[in-house]
Amino acid sequence: MSEQTEQYDFVAIGDIVIDAFIQLNKEAADVSQDMDTGRQTLHMPFGNKLPYDEVDVINAVGNSPNAAVSAHRLGLKAALVTNLGQDRNGKDCLETLRAEGVHTDYVKLHEGKLTNYHYVLRYGPERTILIKHEKFPYSLPDFQVPPRYLYFSSIGEHGLPFHFEIANYVKESGSKLVFQPGTFQIKLGYEALKDVYAVTEIFFCNKEEAQEILGTDEQHVPTLLRKFKELGPKLPVITDGPHGAYVVDENDQAWHMPMYPDPSDPVDRTGAGDAFASTFTAAIALGKTPAEALTWGPVNSMSVVQYVGAQKGLLSRDELQKHLDNRPAIYEAKQID
Repeated sequence: MSEQTEQYDFVAIGDIVIDAFIQLNKEAADVSQDMDTGRQTLHMPFGNKLPYDEVDVINAVGNSPNAAVSAHRLGLKAALVTNLGQDRNGKDCLETLRAEGVHTDYVKLHEGKLTNYHYVLRYGPERTILIKHEKFPYSLPDFQVPPRYLYFSSIGEHGLPFHFEIANYVKESGSKLVFQPGTFQIKLGYEALKDVYAVTEIFFCNKEEAQEILGTDEQHVPTLLRKFKELGPKLPVITDGPHGAYVVDENDQAWHMPMYPDPSDPVDRTGAGDAFASTFTAAIALGKTPAEALTWGPVNSMSVVQYVGAQKGLLSRDELQKHLDNRPAIYEAKQID
C-alpha cells in the first residue's frame, strides 16, 4: 500500500518559512519599556550599524510545520500541505521535514518562486520578526483517504478562497478540522470566516486574539470560550499567558490549567503557542479527554521556550509523560464556572 492510500492521523495546512534568528547585542541594542503596558520597543536609528552576537538559521518552521513535527514526535502519522520555492532553501526545508518524520506527499515545489525567509531579531526571550510571504497558489491535494484531523493555520493574505475550499472538504469528508488562526485570519474576524468556524472541531487562540476576533472587550475567558462555541467550534481553547489555558468541553464545562513551571528562564518564546495547540490536538487524537489534553499542552510549551526556534524543544510522548509523572501538585486541570 502506498503512502497516499494510508490514512494520516494529522495533516497540517499552512505556510512554511526559514527563520534566521539574529541575537542582538544586549549592550548595543536600544530597548525601552512602557511602564503602563509592559510592552517593549526596539529602537533602531536609520543609517546606524547595530551589532549582533550570533545567527541561527532554522529550516521548515511556521505554525503548521511546527504542528506537524510536534504531532509526529508524539506518535501520530503526520503530513504537511504547503508550498516551497524551487530553490536551495526549499530543498533544505524538504530535507528537514523528511528528517523529522513528517510525510511530504503534499508539499509542492514551484519553479520561479522563492521559499519564504524571515529574519527574527532576538532580544532575550522576546523577538521581532521581519516577514515577507511569497504568493503561492493554495489548493487542497487529492486525499485518497480523508485524514483524521486537518490542522489549519497561518497562510498569506491572498488565500481567502482557500478557507472555503477547506470548509467544504471538511463537510464532505468527515475529517475533523483544527483551526489555529494566524495574523491575517485573526484580522479578518469572524464574519469573513464563519464557514470555517462552523465546521471547526478544535479552535485555538490567545485571550487578546479572541477579543479581536469577536469584537469584544470581554475579560472573562470562559465567557469568551462559550461565545466561540456558539459560532461552531466544539472544543474552543484559549491561552492567557502566565494565567494559563482554558477549554470548554462538549458538556459545556469550563476547565483551567496553570502554566507548567519553567525549569529555567525562557530562551526564546517562538513557537510556544504552536507547541501547546498541536500537543492538545495530539492528545485528543490519542483518545484523551479535553481536561487531560489541557495538561499536555503547557508541558511542550515549557520545553520549546528553553531553546532557540520552535521545534528543537518539542518532546516525544515518553519525554512528555516523564514531565507529567514529575509534575508539581498544583499542576492539574480544575473545573471553573
